[in-house]
Amino acid sequence: MGLKLLATVAAAALVGAPAVDRPAGYLAGHQAPDGGFVEQGGRSDPALTAWAVLGLDAAGHLSGPAGAAAAGYLVGQPSPQPTDLALRILALRSLDQPVSGLVERLVRLRRPDGRVGPLVNSTIWAVLALRSARTPPGAKAVAYLLRQQSRSGGWSWAPGGAPDSNDTAAAIEALRSTSVSGRPIVRGIAYLRGLENRDGGFPLARGRPSDSQSTAWAVQAFFAAGRKPPGGAFRFLARMLRPDGSYRYSTRYVTTPVWVTAQVLPALAGKAFPLRRPAVSSPRARSGARSRAAG
Repeated sequence: MGLKLLATVAAAALVGAPAVDRPAGYLAGHQAPDGGFVEQGGRSDPALTAWAVLGLDAAGHLSGPAGAAAAGYLVGQPSPQPTDLALRILALRSLDQPVSGLVERLVRLRRPDGRVGPLVNSTIWAVLALRSARTPPGAKAVAYLLRQQSRSGGWSWAPGGAPDSNDTAAAIEALRSTSVSGRPIVRGIAYLRGLENRDGGFPLARGRPSDSQSTAWAVQAFFAAGRKPPGGAFRFLARMLRPDGSYRYSTRYVTTPVWVTAQVLPALAGKAFPLRRPAVSSPRARSGARSRAAG
């Protein structure tokens, strides 16, 4: 049984297949007439629209007319920064739109040390976007991410920064998308396990309260690594679900519910990023990734 199928089966067993329907309906209801997605009382936003597209795609609720409208909105937006550029590629791939021009721009942002853009975060998302677009991310980018793993096992947003759950989870997804396995992934998952709070949720960083987005990111990392996510994470998310189908940010705050819900949906659906990528990498790429992971 493939990893994607295992993840889907595990998610359905833990939270029930209908669990995505109400949040997906809430999310779909916040698409503006211009095709973009909005927070209540706000304006359409390209990054929020990309997250909403990814959430709806993961949940299987990306409908034709709504998807076409979202694609038209995203294509018409100004050129984004590196991480947003990668995010837009991922969203447009979900919408079956051409991304070759955006991919060329992203590839031109590669640096001699392996980074894509200025950050660890931008490199993580570039790898995910390039894998989604069936473009090799480059051995240097993968090696750069492996070098950026901290002693604790986590990854940070920027070089030399403190690790956090969100970047660690995304890094695990990026590395697994290139077939990296072994010690880097084991250490990354161990770092995340060490962050789990008593309420079952995960925080952005050690010592902070649990939040829905960090919990969802951790769940996605477990799926990407082929591990069963902690059941407490799903119970925490269940407690964060509001009657309207949106998710609270935390037990204390309700903020940016459209964004939060969009990021929770892939975890509920048992999906890891990138959502669209070749099912199997080449034997040469797999061999190289194993060698790098063992190094």
